[in-house]
Amino acid sequence: MKTDILPDNPYVLLTPGPLSTTKTVKAAMLRDWCTWDDEYNKIVQGIRERLMQLAGENTEAYTAVLMQGSGTFCVESVIGSALPQTGKLLVLINGAYGQRIVQMARILGIETIAVDSGEITPVDVERLEEYLRQDPLITHVAVVHTETTTGMLNPVEEVARIVKVYGKRFIVDAMSSFGGITIDVSRLGVDFLISSANKCIQGVPGFGFVIAHRDALAECEGRARSLSLDLYDQWKVMEEQNGKWRFTSPTHVVRAFDQALRELEAEGGIERREARYRSNQKALVEGMEQIGFCTLLDKQSQSPIITSFYYPDSPMFTFEEFYGRLKASGFVIYPGKITVADTFRVGSIGDVYPEDMERLVESVKRNRFW
Repeated sequence: MKTDILPDNPYVLLTPGPLSTTKTVKAAMLRDWCTWDDEYNKIVQGIRERLMQLAGENTEAYTAVLMQGSGTFCVESVIGSALPQTGKLLVLINGAYGQRIVQMARILGIETIAVDSGEITPVDVERLEEYLRQDPLITHVAVVHTETTTGMLNPVEEVARIVKVYGKRFIVDAMSSFGGITIDVSRLGVDFLISSANKCIQGVPGFGFVIAHRDALAECEGRARSLSLDLYDQWKVMEEQNGKWRFTSPTHVVRAFDQALRELEAEGGIERREARYRSNQKALVEGMEQIGFCTLLDKQSQSPIITSFYYPDSPMFTFEEFYGRLKASGFVIYPGKITVADTFRVGSIGDVYPEDMERLVESVKRNRFW
């Protein structure tokens, strides 16, 4: 059931994270914790176990590692730890977050191939296979599951099939999808799945996590190009010291995430949450289309996470004024992030329900100035 917004929270965050959280998640941060305390470390271990349960069936060969920082920190920990010095990474790109993987890999000195499909087209599975067939030196393939640059839902199952045919390690940036869209890591053959506390599980920012195949993780020993982002060493300490982090952990954020996981379970798990997010997105798009807005992506490519809309065809429209009017009415949206069109974005995730989308549409009607 929807919870009321706290008095000091005057708007709903319609973004892809950070996002609107429940009162009970926020309240979980009111207690202080010691990082060495057994009670706290039991919370950490419980989180790791429940993440494995959310990752699909037959996950005995997998483990979960928590990592301080934003989601990007976790992505970099995987890229910098999984690729050997002689490794070669292929990244499928159709937005800013795929490009970010390429950027971090090249800064780390990793030989990288960027297969760019543009901003409004799903990643190119045929080109992936062509590259893998022609270049046996490629060791790892990375893809963003939900590219929140646009709201694109990439065909991760098709990508996984080809990656495994060629025997490569598979990295999935599921930052904005895990917990809100069903993903079975074992069935897909994912080696590293990366996500963050402040996305579909509806926690708050401060750490991310990696669900890794134990064999792939074991290969990472001694490979890390960073002390603090050494994924293998982080996992080893958590395993051997019963949930202990190597360095100071974000204790309040961890406790909030524990509460968020309980609320995901109470909602009925990922399947029920995905259904709510899809209902949110459906109510949003139908309402916005009725008042003249057009979506950037077609329905086949659209995720239930965030939706891009074209600007209205009017010289009077400015995003800054539109944003300000909506914020004053209790809604915060996102600016566009692509270069080929003028767009803005509206998220469908968090402690948000279809009635919130209906209220947003009514607010857009009331605040029309173009």
